[in-house]
Amino acid sequence: MPDDPTALLLTVAPTGAETAKADCPALPTTLEELVTTAQECEAAGAGMIHVHVRDDRHEPTLDPGRLAETVAALRESCGLVVQLSTGGSVHDGYDARLRVLDAAPDSCSLTVGTVDFGDDVFLNPWPFVQELYQGACERGIAPEFELFDLGHVHRLGRLLERHGLPVGGRVHCDLVMGVPGGMPGTADALVAAVAALPAAVTSWSATGIGRTALPVALAALSKGGHLRVGMEDTLTMAPGEPVGSNARLVERARDLGGLVGRSPLSPQGVRRLLGLDPAA
Repeated sequence: MPDDPTALLLTVAPTGAETAKADCPALPTTLEELVTTAQECEAAGAGMIHVHVRDDRHEPTLDPGRLAETVAALRESCGLVVQLSTGGSVHDGYDARLRVLDAAPDSCSLTVGTVDFGDDVFLNPWPFVQELYQGACERGIAPEFELFDLGHVHRLGRLLERHGLPVGGRVHCDLVMGVPGGMPGTADALVAAVAALPAAVTSWSATGIGRTALPVALAALSKGGHLRVGMEDTLTMAPGEPVGSNARLVERARDLGGLVGRSPLSPQGVRRLLGLDPAA
């Protein structure tokens, strides 16, 4: 059965690994703040939450205990599909990133290739990408393929050709645009990336970093895509106007979708979109 073209997946990425709590006190970095944020964003229309975890010093961590605690707390407190980042920060090692799967999230991010990340390099060599994908498939975790550049789009096709489809036969990816070192956050770049997506892709979202948030959102909606928003990617509503909360970004994305006749998917609808059991 084809997906409803009027449905809109809104994913919220509330924290990330780059912004310091001291620079942005509204950033949800404690478990309590993350739970409250998840509840607010679900009420605003989000269907999935993309999670980075912080430690007691508000620093990024892939500690297995904290990851498992976070997944359990989110499942207990809200209905959102829980997606853990397997990227962590650019400094995390491959073994720690693979162990993210042990926390048994509903979904995981899976960056398909290496990309310059500002002054750093986000390393995703081919053997690691394959191992991470196979691990997600074995555990029934739905991967969201993160594509930072046109080369990643083509690499996704190679990955699917070699290892088959993920859980439920659904292939969902996210175009991450506007990262210094990746593809620009422009309508032209989005159109090129969408045109090159493998035929196996069943749904896609787009994320615009910083000032590219609105141009990317509008371009994605015009092409029938879904949206990821949140303070991981955007800290201002407009020049000089801090976001204040992740729910504001979800509300803005929801309202933009409404202008083109798109309504937010429920968490159960998101599970169907990703090939997961809607009743779980």
